[in-house]
Amino acid sequence: MADITRRFGWRHLRGAPTAHVRHQRAGRLVHDGPGLSFWYRSLTAALSEVPVDDRELAMTFHARTSDFQDVAVQATVTYRISDPGVAAARLDFSVDPDTGVWRGAPLEQLATLLTETAQQHALDVLARTSLSAALVDGVAAVRDRVAAGLAAEPRLPATGIEVVAVRVVALRPEPEVERALRTPAREQIQQEADRATYERRAVAVERERAIAENELASQIELARREEQLVDQRGTNARREAEEHAAADAVRAEAEAIRTVRLAKAEAQAAREVGEAQAHAQAAWLHVHAEVDVATLHALTGTRLAENLPRIESVTVSPDVVTGLLSRLGGAPGGPSGEPA
Repeated sequence: MADITRRFGWRHLRGAPTAHVRHQRAGRLVHDGPGLSFWYRSLTAALSEVPVDDRELAMTFHARTSDFQDVAVQATVTYRISDPGVAAARLDFSVDPDTGVWRGAPLEQLATLLTETAQQHALDVLARTSLSAALVDGVAAVRDRVAAGLAAEPRLPATGIEVVAVRVVALRPEPEVERALRTPAREQIQQEADRATYERRAVAVERERAIAENELASQIELARREEQLVDQRGTNARREAEEHAAADAVRAEAEAIRTVRLAKAEAQAAREVGEAQAHAQAAWLHVHAEVDVATLHALTGTRLAENLPRIESVTVSPDVVTGLLSRLGGAPGGPSGEPA
């Protein structure tokens, strides 16, 4: 919308760079162009403002496919007014000279024209397409058909309109049909998820089985090695016992040999001692055989004295003294009084 100010019965208009302003006075074109700024009198001026920027027109309409299914088409058309003079002549872009507001609704007329044209071409292509094909390839087909139809529409250049781009955002069936169509896909996705879960479980079970087999193989190998260890320990113990037995046999043999030698030595020593004693005894007897009887008696007394026990002290009791005195006081011949 143009910016209009009032000064002493005059009006000043300052337009935007994206707005094409046409100023007519008494049927004659005075100002014509975008971004103008000028003074005018409101009673004699006829103003029109045509936007020349790119504009987006969003549209939503329903169509029916070849299998009688309703679909909603969401599209966007980008357009611009390429010939403002023609557009101002075909549509009412006039503005109030005091406020700068459009007196009509020219953009709504353009939106209606573009929407009906695009809808006509979209309905034409969808009417010959099944729902499944429309949902798969319908977006591109509808976009190409609408773009071609708008480019070939003669009313648009005659109105000064140029279509820049066409975009089809989505083709959506009715909610019940969409849910029905989603069900097989969801079931397939669920089956794939279940299959992946089963495969993952199978892989986990296989890995657990491999782990169990490895553990069992490890236990078997450990038991085998323990058996070998026990056998080796038995062999070592048997070998050690044999070595101990051999050592004991050698030691016993050596001890027997030593004992025999010792016994022989003792026997030889005893024999030699016996012989020496026999010789000594024989010599002793030989000596005593040549000695007289008195000498033998003396030697016997000496040997007897040597073998008598040692008397440390002698105790004489009164009875012994009395008996001895009585005997001494008797006859000199003996106890009976007779001469000896």
